[in-house]
Amino acid sequence: MAGGPADREQWPPPGFRRFWLGEAVSGVGTWVSLLALQTIVVVTLGGGATETGWLSAARWLPYLVIGLVVGALVDRVPRRPVMVGTDLVRAGLLVTIPLAWWTGVLSLPVLLAIVVGVATATLVNDAASQSFVPRLVPRRHLQRAHSRMDGTDAVAQTAGPALGGLLVRLLGGPVTVLVAAVTYLVSAVAVLTLRTDEPVRTVRARGALRGEVAAGLRWVYRRGGLRDLAGWTHLWFVGQAVVGAVLAPVVLRDLALSPLWFGLVTAGVGAGGLVGALSSSAVGRRIGPGGAVVASHLLNATGTALAAVAVLAGEGWPVVVLLVLGQVCHGFGLGCSNSHEMAYRQLLTPDHLQARTNTTMRSLNRAVVVVVAPLAGWAADAVGVVPVLLVAAGVFVASGVGLAASPFRRARLEVD
Repeated sequence: MAGGPADREQWPPPGFRRFWLGEAVSGVGTWVSLLALQTIVVVTLGGGATETGWLSAARWLPYLVIGLVVGALVDRVPRRPVMVGTDLVRAGLLVTIPLAWWTGVLSLPVLLAIVVGVATATLVNDAASQSFVPRLVPRRHLQRAHSRMDGTDAVAQTAGPALGGLLVRLLGGPVTVLVAAVTYLVSAVAVLTLRTDEPVRTVRARGALRGEVAAGLRWVYRRGGLRDLAGWTHLWFVGQAVVGAVLAPVVLRDLALSPLWFGLVTAGVGAGGLVGALSSSAVGRRIGPGGAVVASHLLNATGTALAAVAVLAGEGWPVVVLLVLGQVCHGFGLGCSNSHEMAYRQLLTPDHLQARTNTTMRSLNRAVVVVVAPLAGWAADAVGVVPVLLVAAGVFVASGVGLAASPFRRARLEVD
């Protein structure tokens, strides 16, 4: 069947290139700031796994509290101005962290409050940016577009932590956060100068917002394919919450490695993610998109188990090798699965429900992190890191097996 005018557009479309640039630059900043924030908690403020668990919870708390409403609101308005405004807000809030440190008022509660503010702006930005892609890219190229973005995000995951580790060593964690602020300004300019036509929905009468939120929930959880993907992904985030809560204290405190080494270890996720993103299309053609996601979850389990083995090894080069190898496996799973999941749900979802679908799934995913991350940090401090990491590996296995047993295993991304 012949494609329409949109399908005959050049690849990548010019608007997507500029959007892609903004996402790539801000992605580096996000990973630099994450490493800097974890280092601030552990090194500057003397925290442990419990405190990094609270940091993880603060990063995702807005998704739990207002995520569903944000999706409905973003579906009402043009998405480009939303992205520009939230990039500027994120940059401004991050600048307050070194200011608080310089003035001697930086504490864990202050830091968590700022992180919640940044996370709220990120929530709104994500709702707009993820649902903006189908307006820039022909439907048949969605998986291709997301794999390209996953590839650049993987590069950001590699370069960001490595750069962050170096900057933290040279400048300290609070000052390093300024680098992330600059990248958000660059992203705002890139999106501001992007030109595209956007449909605008008519604002509904008072009281309609609740119905729009409910429509997003029904779309995700009453539709077979999306419901299966959403449910097992929520479980997957239990494992991810554990890994995110305990990795920094394991590397910086228990294994006594420097922030530079922490950055290099974390960069393994990006290196694996880059390979996973670049090979995702080929893997999907060979075993299907559903099979690619299932295999990726099993790789997440493998990487987490290797991290537990590294802790048992105790010291020396085997520790670093096992940590990096585990992060590479984990990153490969992330890079290989995400483009298939995103393309699958965006192909099923009409434009007027895109933001609600994205924020509905992401809100419940991040709600899992908000609840599980502090508990994982507390458990790691109370009973040890190894049992907690092995539980996380088991959760990743369970999510993969669950998807393999569901109709999602036979998912396809063809467009008629």
